[in-house]
Parts: sequence; structure tokens; C-alpha cells
Amino acid sequence: MDRLQAMDVFVRVAEAGSFTAVADYLNVARSAITRQVAGLEAHLGTKLLARSTRRLSLTSSGAAYLEKCREILAMVEAAEGDLAGEKRAPRGPIRISVPMSFGIRHLVPLISDFITTYPEVTVDLEFTDRRVNLIEGGLDFTVRISQHIDPTLVIRRLSTSELTVVAAPAYLDRHGRPQHPDELLAHHCLTYTLAPSSGWSFRIDGEHRTVPVKGRLQMNNGDALLEAAIRGLGITNQPTFLSAQAVQAGLLEEVLADYSATELQVYAVFPGSRYVPHRVRVLVDYLAERLGPTPYWTRAVPRVSA
Repeated sequence: MDRLQAMDVFVRVAEAGSFTAVADYLNVARSAITRQVAGLEAHLGTKLLARSTRRLSLTSSGAAYLEKCREILAMVEAAEGDLAGEKRAPRGPIRISVPMSFGIRHLVPLISDFITTYPEVTVDLEFTDRRVNLIEGGLDFTVRISQHIDPTLVIRRLSTSELTVVAAPAYLDRHGRPQHPDELLAHHCLTYTLAPSSGWSFRIDGEHRTVPVKGRLQMNNGDALLEAAIRGLGITNQPTFLSAQAVQAGLLEEVLADYSATELQVYAVFPGSRYVPHRVRVLVDYLAERLGPTPYWTRAVPRVSA
């Protein structure tokens, strides 16, 4: 029995709570996963997992052993990474969850370049704008975009963006250009259904305020909202990673720039207690370098005050 491999399988099963999920992720038969764990239990002379028809749970011995396995696997991974350094090309599968619009527009091109550079890496990309459970999903990391970063998460910052209020010039010619956020109530606003608040945030008189907005069209996808704005259906509040290209092309115009208040963080989130494999670290480092603190969508359209 390869004890390190068995430890890795045990950690994955314990975190996923499922033999089947780990088997699917590793693309092996479920029986191969159960044999690995059973072999480890036989070697140790104790049960690590309590099995029932509905779920798996750790025994007290399993919980203690799980922490030791995590430490050992992390040390092995770090030692191999330090020893091999840049000479060891990354290899193996990486599974990631990414936001729909950001992932398609910005991550697919970068990851395509990455797997061309490192042909022994395979990447499984899952696109969703909803929060996912990394452990249950068998994910190596997820990309999240948020104004506030949860301090309990294990993260790596990748880049930044800003929320900007934009509309088609034709719409603004017909309905007027708002000069103050409070004037948005007189406009057709295109809103995002998954936003944490029904209003839009601005800095007004030195303070952050959430301004109510209304409209007849709301959607759960940023690209769809952008297309509706380009077609002159209203004003929308979009991150620069979506709106910059359309603004640069003259399809959209930014308004209320002097009141802009929301900076977004783009970051990678890792399973809290899992070691990060070499191949995953290399990819995350690559994304952070290519995106950077001043990303290309920000450089393309400098902010202009009204």
C-alpha cells in the first residue's frame, strides 16, 4: 500500500464526506477509493470513518489522524516543491469554480495559455455565479469577486475591479445624464438579481450611501445586463472587467464617476485546511501575475471625473 496516496485519499473522502465524490473527481472506480481507506484502517488497526447508509463521519481516531495527514501531506508537497523548484513542471488535474462572465471573458484565455505552456496539466472549469462548497465540490480553489474579503478564508488576491454606472449614449441623450445618485430613481435601472443589496452604493458627501434604484428588467448575468444597456434599455452598475471594453468602444458611457465608491477584490479561495498542490500554486501565481493589481481592463479606460 502506498501510504501517502492512501492518506491523500482519506483526506479527500473525509473532506467531501463521500467515497463516490472522490472517485468521480479522481476518475477511478468507487471500489478503488474504499479499498484505499479500508487498507489504511487495517494498517492502523482502527476505524477512521463511521459509515451509514446516509453519510460518512469521522471517528475520534479519524479526526485526530486527519489533522496529522494534512500536516504530512503539506510537508511532503512543500519539500518536493522546494527541492524541484522551477525545474519541476506542474502536472495533474486542477478543478476550479469561477464566476460566469469573469471566467469566460478573462480566465478562459489565461488558462488556455497556461495549459499550452504546461501540457501535463488538465483543468476542469465550473462556471457559476453562486457560492459553492469547495470541499463538497471537490474543488482545488474557487475565484470570487467581492467588495469585502472574509478574514476566515484562505485566499490569494488576484486582481481588482470597480463598479461603474454606465448607459448607452442614445439612452442618456433621450433621458438625460444623471448628475447625482439620487436622480437614478427617475431612470430605468438594469439590476443584478444576485447582488447582496437592492440598491447601488456611492460615496456622497464623504460618506458611503446605498441609493435605491428601480427598473423593469433584472437578470442574473452581467453580460446580459451589459447587452441590455448597450441596446439602450437603461442604466446598469457593472464592474470594469465587464464594462471597460464597451466604454472604450463608445458603446457605453460612464456617469456619476465622481460618486464611485465600490472597489471589488478578485481572489482565489482555497479549502481552509487543505495543503495546496504544486500545480495549483503555479496556476494561481500565473493568474495573479497576468491579471495584477492594475489589470488590463483598468489600463484600457482611465477613469475620468465629470
